[in-house]
Amino acid sequence: MFGAAASNAHNPNNDMEVPNAATDGISCVEWSPTANYLVAGSWDNQIRCWEVMSNGSTTPKASISHSAPILCASWSSDGARVYTGSCDKTAKVWDLATNQSMQVAAHDAPIKDIFWAPENNFLVTASWDKTIKFWDCKSPTPGATLQLPERAYATDVRGQLLVCATADRKVVIVNLSNPTQPHSIVASPLKYQSRCVACFPDQRGFCLGSIEGRVAVHHVNKADETKNFAFKCHRENSDIYPVNSIAFHPTFGTFATAGGDGTYNFWDKDSRQRLKSLSKANMPIPCGSFNRDGTIYAYAVSYDWSKGSEHYRPRTNHVLLHSTPEAEIKSRGSQPKKFGTR
Repeated sequence: MFGAAASNAHNPNNDMEVPNAATDGISCVEWSPTANYLVAGSWDNQIRCWEVMSNGSTTPKASISHSAPILCASWSSDGARVYTGSCDKTAKVWDLATNQSMQVAAHDAPIKDIFWAPENNFLVTASWDKTIKFWDCKSPTPGATLQLPERAYATDVRGQLLVCATADRKVVIVNLSNPTQPHSIVASPLKYQSRCVACFPDQRGFCLGSIEGRVAVHHVNKADETKNFAFKCHRENSDIYPVNSIAFHPTFGTFATAGGDGTYNFWDKDSRQRLKSLSKANMPIPCGSFNRDGTIYAYAVSYDWSKGSEHYRPRTNHVLLHSTPEAEIKSRGSQPKKFGTR
């Protein structure tokens, strides 16, 4: 457990703060799969890496830049490298030991999401050019390309399951053993634009978040259709905010959502319960993720661009670390259902 930090408008939950996290909006926070190292990518074109100590303090380790905002990042399975995707239409691999980077992929439009797929030993990049490409990181050309019906707005990869929510409110489901042919393409179960997606840990389905403060819990196989449902979240009275991030806990299979309202919540889809509701920050939370053992939830507090450039104001941008005890995030079993209505 961390010691309590000072509470203020951007940190009402007294979480530990990473100093000097970024000079512009933060687009992604990702943990190493092997140790407590955290990276955060930003609209200031930088991605920074910190070591997180057991007391929640942090030590800056390294940083690199692209020529345009960084939208996404993914760690190699051995924790030695970080892959980054940018609005400059390129992806890089960053060797943390040497602090050197090199280009490994390119698209015709910004790269929105990036993943290292260890079971297949390739890099996955999803772009606003309406393609997902698969790279061995040795050749300058992709080993395979999947054409999408529209721009890739939100993508996730877990094991052999890839799920991509596109700009036309379609959801493209792919088995990575056959990456150029979708397993299926379905209409979004939500009425409004997709904002984020996260695959279930067991790869049987996914959670999809929209701009209209709603999450759909959706299964891939038709046999599980009766388990599908949606619920409202990140709303305050008549104000409705986007669901910016969904992240599954690595041990318990529960998940966190973070939203444009400046809150993050912990949920259990199986018992349809909200496990924990946290206090509201004074800015949106654009992204969040759990470390490898689920004891820390890292999240950003910064502008999420949901209202466009005309609402951008220079401001401080924060990365915060929430110590996550079991009581907050572990399923409480089958109790009366607390959510699940359309």
